Amino acid sequence: MVKRVLKRDGRRVDFNNQKIVAAILKAMDVTENGEDIVLAAQIASAISKLEKEEMTVEEIQDVVEMELMNSPRKEVAKEYIRYRNKRNLARKAKTNEIFETIIGAQANDITRENANMNADTPAGMMMKFASEATKTYVDECLLSDPVRAAVMNNYIHIHDKDYYPTKSLTCIQHPLDLILEHGLKAGHGESRPAKRIETASVLACISMETVQNEMHGGQAIPAFDFYLAPYVRKTFEEEIDQISSLSNADYSDLKTAKIDDYIKRDLIGLQGRERAFQHAINQTVSRVHQAMEAFVHNMNTIHSRGGNQVVFSSINYGTDTSAEGRCIIREILNTTYEGVGNGSTAIFPIQIWKKKRGVSYLPEDRNYDLYKFACKVSARRFFPNFLNLDASFNQDDAWKEDDPKRYIHEVATMGCRTRVYGNRFGPKTSIGRGNLSFTTINIVKLAIECMGETDKDARIKKFFQRLDWALDIAARQLNERFDFQKTALKKQFPLLMNGLWLGSEKLDENDTIEKVMNQGTLSIGFIGLAECLIALIGKHHGESDEAQELGLRIISHMSEKINGYAETYQHNFTFLATPAEGLAGKFTKRDKKTFGILPGITDKDYYTNSSHIPVYYHCTPEHKAKIEGPYHKYENAGHIFYVEIDGDATHNPEAIMNIVDLMDKYDIGYGSVNHNRNRCLDCGFENADDDLRECPHCHGHHIDTLQRITGYLVGTTNRWNSGKLAELHDRVVHK
Repeated sequence: MVKRVLKRDGRRVDFNNQKIVAAILKAMDVTENGEDIVLAAQIASAISKLEKEEMTVEEIQDVVEMELMNSPRKEVAKEYIRYRNKRNLARKAKTNEIFETIIGAQANDITRENANMNADTPAGMMMKFASEATKTYVDECLLSDPVRAAVMNNYIHIHDKDYYPTKSLTCIQHPLDLILEHGLKAGHGESRPAKRIETASVLACISMETVQNEMHGGQAIPAFDFYLAPYVRKTFEEEIDQISSLSNADYSDLKTAKIDDYIKRDLIGLQGRERAFQHAINQTVSRVHQAMEAFVHNMNTIHSRGGNQVVFSSINYGTDTSAEGRCIIREILNTTYEGVGNGSTAIFPIQIWKKKRGVSYLPEDRNYDLYKFACKVSARRFFPNFLNLDASFNQDDAWKEDDPKRYIHEVATMGCRTRVYGNRFGPKTSIGRGNLSFTTINIVKLAIECMGETDKDARIKKFFQRLDWALDIAARQLNERFDFQKTALKKQFPLLMNGLWLGSEKLDENDTIEKVMNQGTLSIGFIGLAECLIALIGKHHGESDEAQELGLRIISHMSEKINGYAETYQHNFTFLATPAEGLAGKFTKRDKKTFGILPGITDKDYYTNSSHIPVYYHCTPEHKAKIEGPYHKYENAGHIFYVEIDGDATHNPEAIMNIVDLMDKYDIGYGSVNHNRNRCLDCGFENADDDLRECPHCHGHHIDTLQRITGYLVGTTNRWNSGKLAELHDRVVHK
C-alpha cells in the first residue's frame, strides 16, 4: 500500500487518492465525453494498492498515464500528458524569463535589488543567476508549509533568502585587536601581527574583506580608534629610532615621552631634542594619514563576493580620548573630507561617530573639537553618521571613563542600522557578535485586510489578532532557519569562526557552530507603519496624535511579543526597523495587484520604511524627531533617524550639529543627515543644485549625483530599483 508521496521539493506528504481523482477529472473535463468519476476513482484506487510505501510525484503521474492508455478513454491520456507538459513548462518559464533579463543586462527590480552590486558585470550576472535559482530551491525544499504560504501570500519576506542554503550568518562587529595582536589565518593565507600603523590599516581591510566572503551581510569595526591607537605610538617610536640612527644621537628616552596630541608643527627654530621630538610627531601624522588614505581607498576598491561587490563595511569611532586615538580619528576625518581618487566622496566604509556626553559631544569634552570636525565632514561627505551613546537604551552601567577598554561596553552599529547589544547567552557587547538572519512582516497587508470592519475598535482588534499570527509565523521561520544554520561546521568559516565570532576559538575544526551561534540575534522586522495606520484610522503618525498613539501601541506590542519569543525559543530575538531597499516596492507591487489602488496606501510604488514619517510629508526636523524618536527604544535590532536638508551643507556644519542635538533631546539612537551633492566627473566641480544636468564650470554632462538609499551611499541612482527611485522622487526637505 502506498503511504507517502515524495514531492518535487523534497517534502514527504501522506498519500491522498483524491488528488489523483481531481487531476484525472481535469483532463476528462476538456474532452468530448466529459467526466467519468468511476474510472478516475478506479485508477486512483489501483495506484494506492501498489506494493510501495512511497512514490514520487513523477512515478504516480507515469502510472496514471499508463492506466488511461489502457482504458477506453485514451483521449483523456493525451489531455493528461498535455496538461502535465504544460505544468512542467510553466515551472521553467518564470526562471527562464528571469535569466533572460539578467543576460540582457536589463535594468529592472531583479537586477537592481542591491544598489551596491553591479549585476551587469560577468561576476554580477553569475551571482544573480545563482541567487534567483537558489531562492526557488529554498521555497520548494527548505521552508515548512505554513512559512512557505506566508511568503507566497506576501505576509512575510525572508531576507537574504538566496544565502539560506549556505548556512551563512549575516554580519559581525570585528574584534580587530585579535587580528592586530596575533595575526591572521584564513584558509591558505596568513599574516604576522601588526607592528606599525600601515600594517594595522591593511589588516583591518583584509579582516573585513575575507569575512565578507563567509557571510551574506555587512562587516563592521566597533572601535576603530581604540584598535588602531597603539600602532600610532609604535609608529612614533619607530620614527624616534630612525632619527636617532640618522643623526647619530640617542633619543630613545623620547619614546616614552608624554604626548598630549599629535599635531604637525613647523620645525623652524627648533633644535636638538625638541626638534627630533616634533619631527617624529610630524612623520607619524603623515604616516597615519597615508594609512587612513590606504584604508579608505582599499574599502572602495577591494572586491569580494566573486569580484562583484566592495565590502559592505562600517567603522565606529569617536570616544578614544588618548592622543593616539585622537590622531586616528582626525586623520580618518581628514581623509574622508579630502575624498578618494580625484576628490570623489567615498561610499565605504560607512562611518559612525559615537556621540557621548563627557567624551565627544559637549564643548568641554576632550573630543569636542573632533566632533565639530566630524559635523563639517558629514556636511560635505554625508559621513559620519551619528550613534547616540547617551540614548537611554544605549547605556551600560559597566562603562567607566578610566577603563582603557571601555569600548567593550559601548554599543556599535552597522551603517545601514543593524544593532546587536543585549545578550541572553553571554556578555552585553557588540564585539564579536552580529545578526544571524532576519525576516520582515508586511503590516500594511494585515491592516488592509481589516478595512472591511466598519467599527474602528473592531477593526483595530482584528488587526492585532492578524499581527500576532504573522509574528508567530516569522518567529517560527527564523527558528527553523537557525536549526538549519547551526548544522554548519566551523571549518566552513575559516576566519569568522577562528576567534572572531564570540566563543568560536573553543570549537574544533569539525564541530558544528551550534554552541556559539546563540551569541548572535534573530530579528523580526516590519515595513510601512505609516500606510498601516492610514488603513486602520485614515491618517499616519506624523499628522495625527491618535495615529501616533496607535503606532506606538502597535510597535510596543510587537516588541513585547518578540521579547517573549526569546524565552520560548531560547534565542536572542530582537525587533528591527527594517532597512527596506529591495523590499521597498516588492510588498507594495503585490498588494496593489491584490487590492487595487488605495489612497495613501497602495497609490505609490513603495511602502514607507519601518516607523518613519512618509518622505513626502512636510514637517520640521524637530517634529520628525519628536514623532520618530519614541519608537527607537523598542527597535532594539536597529533603527535610523533621517533628516533632509536643502542648500549647500558644506558651508553649514551647524545644521548637522542641530540634528545631533535633536537626537540627544528626543532619545534617538542613530541618525544621519541627507542632502544633495553633485560632482562633475570631468573637472571635479561640486555643488548642491537640484537636478544638475550640465557642469557650470566646464559645461560637461557627466554628472554624478550622490544619494543615501537606506543607511549607506550609492554613487549613482542608475542601480536603484523602481520602489526606491519613486521614494527618492517623493522626498521633501524638512524645514
